[in-house]
Amino acid sequence: MIPVAALPALNACLNATSAVLLATGFLAIRRRRIRLHRACMVAAFVTSVVFLASYLTYHLQVGTTRFAGQGWARPIYFTILGTHTVLAALIPPLALVTLSYAARARFARHVRLARWTLPTWLYVSVTGVVIYVMLYHVYAATDARRTVATAPAHAAAPNTSATPSESANGGSPDAAGSRQVRSAASP
Repeated sequence: MIPVAALPALNACLNATSAVLLATGFLAIRRRRIRLHRACMVAAFVTSVVFLASYLTYHLQVGTTRFAGQGWARPIYFTILGTHTVLAALIPPLALVTLSYAARARFARHVRLARWTLPTWLYVSVTGVVIYVMLYHVYAATDARRTVATAPAHAAAPNTSATPSESANGGSPDAAGSRQVRSAASP
């Protein structure tokens, strides 16, 4: 099983894989290699479905991740994130309809819609990787401030500042309830 902390990197790899498959599929159809085109586009769709499942799993468990960059990086990041988010919401229906046209041999409609679907899908895949790099590598926050909503796994983390009475009963607060739980978003 993949640890939750590894899912953002997996998501970026899935986005990058989808982008490569989309570009390869585009080049294949330009060269009239229909079987390769079909295989690449179906693989890109499957990769994107796996990405979506992984993305939702991560964010349902961890919550929202804050961007720690300052200055000029913030408007650039949020512009990329905003366009990525809006267009990402369009991709599932666009991709499904585009693929269904091809599956039903309605190639004129498939081509017309694919002219919008492909660049949008490619943009979303590439910007997904850019967002990952900016959020988790270039402008990575400290772990204590990164998460807005905490995961249940974080709540069960060992308390290194536990009193002897808390340590004796598994880190739970004593009968008086003197210990307060802090969220991972607290400084």
